[in-house]
Order: sequence, then C-alpha cells, then structure tokens
Amino acid sequence: MSILRYVIEPLFNKFTPIDNKALEDGINNLMQKVGIKVSSVFKIDASKRTKHTNAYFTGIGKVKRIVLYDTLIEKMNEDETLSVLAHEIGHWKKKHILKYIIVTEAIALVASYIGFKILQSDFLINLFNIKDSSFFAKAILLGFLGAIAAFPLIPLFNYLSRRYEIEADRFACELTGEKEGMINALVKLSKDNLSNLHPHPLYAAFYYSHPPVLKRIRLIKSTSINTR
Repeated sequence: MSILRYVIEPLFNKFTPIDNKALEDGINNLMQKVGIKVSSVFKIDASKRTKHTNAYFTGIGKVKRIVLYDTLIEKMNEDETLSVLAHEIGHWKKKHILKYIIVTEAIALVASYIGFKILQSDFLINLFNIKDSSFFAKAILLGFLGAIAAFPLIPLFNYLSRRYEIEADRFACELTGEKEGMINALVKLSKDNLSNLHPHPLYAAFYYSHPPVLKRIRLIKSTSINTR
C-alpha cells in the first residue's frame, strides 16, 4: 500500500470515481494493451488549485491506480484524454524515470566523492587565500563553485528530457492508433500553459525540458505510426 496514495493525497484533494463509462472502458482497454491491470480510475478535484490539466497512474507492479485531473476531463474529449494517459504510459514503458534517476544518481555520486576529497584538503582555502581554515568556510566555497560547475549540466538533462518526451509522444500515437488526439491535446495544453510557440532555438536547447509544441506536432505528423 502506498502511504502517498491513501494517506497524504486525500488530505489535500478529493478523489471520486469518474462518471464517464465510455472513458473508463477506454482507459481499461488502453492499459490492457501494455499489460497493466487497473485497480480503479479516479477524478481529482485539481481545479480548486490550478487550471492546468494532467493525468497520472500510481502503484507498484502491474496493478495501477489511474488519476485524472477534473480539469483534464472538462477540457479534453475522450480521445485527447486517452492520448495524454498513453503519453504517461510511454514514460513508464520506456523506463524514462528509471533512466533519469540512474543518470542523476551517478553524477551525484561522482560529485559527492569529488566534494569529499576537496573538503579534506586545503585547496579552496589556498585558492581564495582565506586565513581561517574551517569546514564551514570550505563548505560555502564548495557550494558556490559547485553551482557554477553544475550549470553546464542543465542542457544535458533538458536534452534527455526532450528526447524522452518525443519518445513518449510516439508511443502514445502507436498505443492509441491515431495522431489527432495527441496533437489536439498538445494544442490545448500549450494554450493552458501559455507556451511560447516560437522560442529561440538556443534558448530552447538550453532551458526547455519539453520540445516546443510546434516541433512536437511536426514530429508526430511526420512519423510513420505502427499501430499496436
């Protein structure tokens, strides 16, 4: 049992079964295609805090609990909702979260070792010509330099994130068997998020964790979809 699912989340939001039988059947059929058993499908009252749309599933193993934002159900039709959920399934099936964790933890391990060795030496004290050598002085300087050293990693992680988003988009189209649902969902999501449709390519390459929406739509339209 998940403490987050049954204890923490209900403290902040109300979960109710969705009242759309066709949508529920569509979700169950979608999940069965990838070998996931659905324990329940809920609607969450996210609209009391945000206008953004979202969907996610939780659970350990093959049994999942599906949660849809009420804003998603209100703003999107059935095909669009299924496409959004299929996109999230794509992240799970492609193990994007696991891969991201492995990369970040590996970098964190290396950074921790380097930081440990630096703190053991007087390298920072000598570098900044500080007379009073103390652990706290070293830690502050290490944090300062560490932030600078980590800055170039931003485009690396964002590149990985954009690549995963493209893979999940393609997976969603293959799983649902059509492109229009994903395209229409992206259009509505970009409108809700006030997305910049034409960001500067360099800025997007450095700071964007998702590809610009127009690029995502072009890639979806140009990709040959092998339906499942």
